[in-house]
Amino acid sequence: MNRIKNSFSLFLRKVRLLYVADYLRYFFVKYQNKKDNDAFKEKFPDIVLPPDYLMYESFKLDYASYYFGGKKTAEWVQNITKEWLPEGNWVVLDWGCGPGRVIRHWPKNNFTCFGSDVNDKSLDWCKLNFPSIRFLRQQVLPPLDIAEETFDLIYGISILTHLSLSAHFLWIEELNRILKPGGLLFLTTQGNAFKDKLTQSEKLDFDQGNLIVRGAVKEGHRTFSSFHPVLFMEKLFHSFVILKHISVENEGNVQDVWIVRKFSH
Repeated sequence: MNRIKNSFSLFLRKVRLLYVADYLRYFFVKYQNKKDNDAFKEKFPDIVLPPDYLMYESFKLDYASYYFGGKKTAEWVQNITKEWLPEGNWVVLDWGCGPGRVIRHWPKNNFTCFGSDVNDKSLDWCKLNFPSIRFLRQQVLPPLDIAEETFDLIYGISILTHLSLSAHFLWIEELNRILKPGGLLFLTTQGNAFKDKLTQSEKLDFDQGNLIVRGAVKEGHRTFSSFHPVLFMEKLFHSFVILKHISVENEGNVQDVWIVRKFSH
């Protein structure tokens, strides 16, 4: 079944209909999740939620997963990185924040929070609903309009997964610029757990340490997909110290985690 699904997806990408198919899928998912999402709104009427398509485009159209999953992810990132950062008021950037799924849950009394994204509609919604967080507009390629050595921690949840080869190196250079010396970069990628999505020729290329990119759609969109072998990531992080790499190869569709540190002066 997965092979048939992947083959059909590759066909749609080849004929440049993948974006249209994904937009039609949005309406199916909206209908499919309507009962659970309506129940969530009834139970939690005070929780502010983004428009449905913004949620779908950046994550999935599931209100409970968006809110409670976002809270869990924020706590996870905080807990896994705190051993390498001093106590105090961290300056944190959610790089590719979408409609605020994760950054909205960072305790504002302990952290100075920023978010950046390419989607102007998501940023406008975030600015309206989370005024204590500063949001930055970004393009598919850098730079960000922020001073160098600003952040203690930058995290990007499934952001590299939607970028081209050249964009990987340009963004890593930019993130290095805006990190403080000794600051941390926390990124997730589609590693070995995603090899079953690749064609045989792509698997061979992946095993040689090459980034696999499936484009033919707008770069940065959810349908633009990149797959990251370990050798490629080690090359990408040549100007950082790799502190931790978590790979869960036996659980399908679980992204790798990379935590790296900028060299101190």
